[in-house]
Amino acid sequence: MSVSGMAGSIRAATESETFDLAGQTPATISTTVQNAFGKPLDHLDPGQMIRITFVTGAGKLGRQKYDEGAAKAVTASLRGLGFEEDRAASCVVECGGTFKMQHDTGKNLKTVVVFPMVVDKSSSTEETSNASTSAEKPQSLLKKGSPQHMIATGSNAVFERMLASKCSSWSQKKGCLAALESLKTLLDSLDKKLLTGTPLTDAEQDLYDTVSVNNITEKEAIVKREMQQQVEETGNLTKREKETLLKQVTDRMDNATKELKEAKGPKKKEKLETMLGKMKERKSKLEKIDPKPPQKLKNEAAITKLRVEIRPLLKMEDSAKGRLLSIKETQTLARKDEILEEIEQLEVRDRRLTTVRNKLVSCHAALESGMFEEDEAFEARLDVSRNAARAKERQRAAAAKKGPTYKATTVSNWVTPAAVRKPPASRNKKKASNGGGGVFAAMMMDSDSD
Repeated sequence: MSVSGMAGSIRAATESETFDLAGQTPATISTTVQNAFGKPLDHLDPGQMIRITFVTGAGKLGRQKYDEGAAKAVTASLRGLGFEEDRAASCVVECGGTFKMQHDTGKNLKTVVVFPMVVDKSSSTEETSNASTSAEKPQSLLKKGSPQHMIATGSNAVFERMLASKCSSWSQKKGCLAALESLKTLLDSLDKKLLTGTPLTDAEQDLYDTVSVNNITEKEAIVKREMQQQVEETGNLTKREKETLLKQVTDRMDNATKELKEAKGPKKKEKLETMLGKMKERKSKLEKIDPKPPQKLKNEAAITKLRVEIRPLLKMEDSAKGRLLSIKETQTLARKDEILEEIEQLEVRDRRLTTVRNKLVSCHAALESGMFEEDEAFEARLDVSRNAARAKERQRAAAAKKGPTYKATTVSNWVTPAAVRKPPASRNKKKASNGGGGVFAAMMMDSDSD
């Protein structure tokens, strides 16, 4: 089916474009959206994503041009096609099939930004090239290159280096430990399957031959040792991690106290009292730890550079409110949206895509610089970065409003070096009156004395 009009322009777009919905009815908008995004785009290069922006509303001067239901018509049609709203979505392939609503306060426009579904040509090419060898090599239960595959197949020495560089925080080590425990459970289930005489599949046999339970147990011990050192020796915990550990030890103390009251035998009471004493000691150590700030983002330096670059553009945009922009100003401000998009991409870069039955759930369900990091921990690091940038901007604005800090002084008379060191007037006054001949007089006096 051939698509024409605005829908045809959208499907033919090879780069990010903006489409104005002024004067269009909700019915026309719904038809356009369905025709434009009903099928994934198949003409883009591998790994390419474009951003389609719909202008759905404006300020007082342009409000009458847009239907009140324009934005709702766009979002409802997108949801009907399987798109999901993601306020943190950015122009990357992983965010295909999402949209977000924005309000450009500078231009006073309301928009809906769409990241269309695209045909993943890179994966299809790879599948085609590997079709001949897929029957020979069994597919592993662990995806090659995934964090689980890396920690399961690496040697203990490689694992320790990986733990130091990719799981530097306590919460990441906790996630790594949980992954190891999951692997151990999987291997135990394969053992039970073999004991019952049930043959393993090729993928199961490949994992069983590659990874051993003993090796996973050794790696568990390494992680537990590193976690204990991080708490008891270095105290390298964030505020969130400290609160989590304090809650854990408090809950255990409450349970141990309850069991101690109900305990009957002396040996059990003695054991519980010893455990309770260790818990109290651990809680005391945790309370003395001074929490550390979350790790900086991997791309913090690049993000800071972009924030510095966008600062004069935002100032120009604020100063231009209420008047028409010149051609030069319009061209300069066009860079603003690009910078904001680059910042978003850097903030969420390297985060893994999470899918359920090939349906997009979120573009941000993984990691920015490490492994096994929870979404809440990453968002905390992101907030620290953004809050620090806002604080610097407020300080800069306050300093500019206050003006220069130096105090100007007025000088009544010009001061020369000669005026600073004057000879005493009382000694030279008499000599000055008698020596009217100046230099030549002095020369004559010298000649007479001879």
